Amino acid sequence: MFDVLNQIAEFGIVPVIKIDDAKDAVALGKALCDGGLPVAEITFRTAAAEEAIKLMAQAYPNMLIGAGTVLTCEQVDKAYAAGAKFIVSPGLNPSVVKYCISKNIPITPGCSNPSDIEMGLELGLNVLKFFPAESIGGLKAIQAMSAPYGSVKFIPTGGINEDNLNSYLAFNKILACGGSWMVTDKLISEGKFDEITHLTRGAVMKALGFELAHIGINEENADKAMAVANMFSLMFGFAIKDGNSSTFAGTGIEVNKSIGFGKHGHIAIRTNSIPRAMAFMKRSGVEFNDASAKFKPDGSYIAIYLKEEFGGFAIHLLQA
Repeated sequence: MFDVLNQIAEFGIVPVIKIDDAKDAVALGKALCDGGLPVAEITFRTAAAEEAIKLMAQAYPNMLIGAGTVLTCEQVDKAYAAGAKFIVSPGLNPSVVKYCISKNIPITPGCSNPSDIEMGLELGLNVLKFFPAESIGGLKAIQAMSAPYGSVKFIPTGGINEDNLNSYLAFNKILACGGSWMVTDKLISEGKFDEITHLTRGAVMKALGFELAHIGINEENADKAMAVANMFSLMFGFAIKDGNSSTFAGTGIEVNKSIGFGKHGHIAIRTNSIPRAMAFMKRSGVEFNDASAKFKPDGSYIAIYLKEEFGGFAIHLLQA
């Protein structure tokens, strides 16, 4: 159960899909995978759901495919037999939750108030869907309700889109967000799978928020580092900020006081979430230098280097 929830946390976004014709399932799975998001919640709101899960799971066995809008134990059985690896329900039905737990099937039932949260805790759950998120107060409601429940995390769904996605993901009680803006009924029914790939890729990049933080230049000692930094300051007016191991000229140029990572230096790429960025990049075969990782006292990442250099520059992720 926890492995599935950890995967969902690494994705950060779960596409919530209503599919009317199972024949679209394989093309849709490809579109999501090509877009960098091999995860899907296929809702049992249509008769095609069971077959769609089966076809997508067969075509893409490494995808994390779940079933949504599951209301009965019978639907749990159908979804699981078809290949669903997790169950999502709009509300908290104790019978369905207990049934899933008895079969060791991960389930995230919906909640909308403290009573729901306490019922979920009583059943042994610490991850709950918050639905319909925007209609019942959105992020502010989650922030207010989560305060007494330190161990609980949420997957808000309903009204999440590219404009409010990152405000949700920035809150540490949000495991991931469910959304359908990249997989609308219209796009699926019209067969616009290239556009789904494009929108999915955009959603992934939006969540990760990659941007250039600074460029680091290797120098042999503190005097040479200061000399290079002063050149940038004199030429471009960048303010000098001297530190223990490097000197900054402005915020974009760092000059190391000794030879650090990279033949020429390093490039720092800022991201909204190092764990999600690492998971995303590892799916493409990128390797990391685990020994280079730096952490805050609470164990969260500050930075980590990739193993590969780009043009003689080491690359490190930097937590925003």
